[in-house]
Amino acid sequence: MKNKLSPGGKGLLPRLYSDNREDLKGVVFSILAILLSFVLVGIILLAMGYRPLRAFSALFSGAFGSTYAISLTLSRAVPLIFVGLSVGFAMRGGFFNIGGEGQLYIGGFTSAVVALALPAALPVPVTLVLALGSGILAGMFWGGSIGLIRAKLNINEVVVAIMLNYIAQLFTSFMVNTVFLAEGSMTGQTDILPESLVLSKIVPNTQLTTSLYIALAVSVAYALFFSRTVAGFEVSALGENPTAARSGGINIMRSTFFVMACSGALSAMAGIFEVFGTYGRFIDGFSTGLGFTGIAVAFIGRQKAAGIVLASLLFGALQAGSMRMSMVEGISANIIQVVQGFVIIFIATPNILIYLSRKKAGK
Repeated sequence: MKNKLSPGGKGLLPRLYSDNREDLKGVVFSILAILLSFVLVGIILLAMGYRPLRAFSALFSGAFGSTYAISLTLSRAVPLIFVGLSVGFAMRGGFFNIGGEGQLYIGGFTSAVVALALPAALPVPVTLVLALGSGILAGMFWGGSIGLIRAKLNINEVVVAIMLNYIAQLFTSFMVNTVFLAEGSMTGQTDILPESLVLSKIVPNTQLTTSLYIALAVSVAYALFFSRTVAGFEVSALGENPTAARSGGINIMRSTFFVMACSGALSAMAGIFEVFGTYGRFIDGFSTGLGFTGIAVAFIGRQKAAGIVLASLLFGALQAGSMRMSMVEGISANIIQVVQGFVIIFIATPNILIYLSRKKAGK
């Protein structure tokens, strides 16, 4: 007997056709939502006495008008790709990982400390593997503990994740301002990492590093995991209907831990590659809400790799372009937060309602 999900299954083509139609509708809807967001912000700027067309022209120029501008956009998008994939992974499994902020701090801090503590005589590849691997494992532990508490004690993962966010941020802040404070530094930051450990620049004199290639590779792996592996199918089954997944033989406790551990690892990678790429050291408070912005990225991207990458580029472009808009037109860069807010409202709110309704039906 042919299974619906098997290559010869009768239900495969209709399902693919339906998925493609939904994806196309989602793209069209997202474009319209973005355009509407700019229209509304333009009206606000006009009412405040600014010239919207010139402001948006400066915004676009700051995001895409030169090699440096494009590099800035891409560098701003990289950590959002990792956190967006993290939130998307958890959502595909039926969970809501709001703990990305804490996980990226723990991952970045652990990897930096390990890199600085290892003997300088070690080969660079060995040091990198140990440092990056330790940061990823720390993120897995931080995220996996949320899943374990959810599975064992049935405590909502959102509550646990919020508490762990505070613990991670305050713990790393304390450590980097005391034990690991760089000599002579007045602010919380570690010593600079050895130059051999810092990721190389794609474009000289910019913040764009080879972490972009890693982010894209991880995005491809994410897509293949859910489309080509048994584990990916089990995670999706858990997210669609936990009761049916349990009846189908899926170990709910193990799968819950696995989903949140993988989600934690992905968020940790955002912090790790900011440390080893953008900054070259761990800096207290380096994240400007990346973990929370990643939630919007995942919803806008509909938990799919391509969508998450595109949504990250959108937010990266807004952040990069806002600086030039502020310089040219004298408009506060905070207006970009308004644009982002409108985009999130128009795109994410319907998706959140759909997600919550499906999750409720699954229970």
